[in-house]
Amino acid sequence: MIDPLVASSKLSSSGLEAQSSRLRVISENIANAQSTGRTPGSDPYTRKTITFKSELDRTLGAASVTVKDIGQDDSAFPLEYDPGNPAADENGMVKKPNVNTLIEMADMREANRSYQANLQMMKQARAMITATIDLMRG
Repeated sequence: MIDPLVASSKLSSSGLEAQSSRLRVISENIANAQSTGRTPGSDPYTRKTITFKSELDRTLGAASVTVKDIGQDDSAFPLEYDPGNPAADENGMVKKPNVNTLIEMADMREANRSYQANLQMMKQARAMITATIDLMRG
């Protein structure tokens, strides 16, 4: 049987990795929220999405989380009239990225909170291990 403190550390570690990947995807979306195409009528940056999957870790006897896929959002690109833009088509319309900065910021806040919760769980497990070792010495 695996030690519950080790198990909690491994589970929180998988959560930290997953949320770190999520934060990287969100950051890339925000960084490219204004990235249009380079040629007339070309597509701009396409918003990335991330999905997770739950995997049973048989050694722990618990489910951990991993990144399943980093995909692309297939929603339509908003159009903006900007005839001076190099990416403007013959009508002066420019395709803008399908990134909604407000949604990305809300996702970032949620991912950050999940990351912090996993980090706190790891800190608590470490404190419990230290306390157990101190009790054994005493």
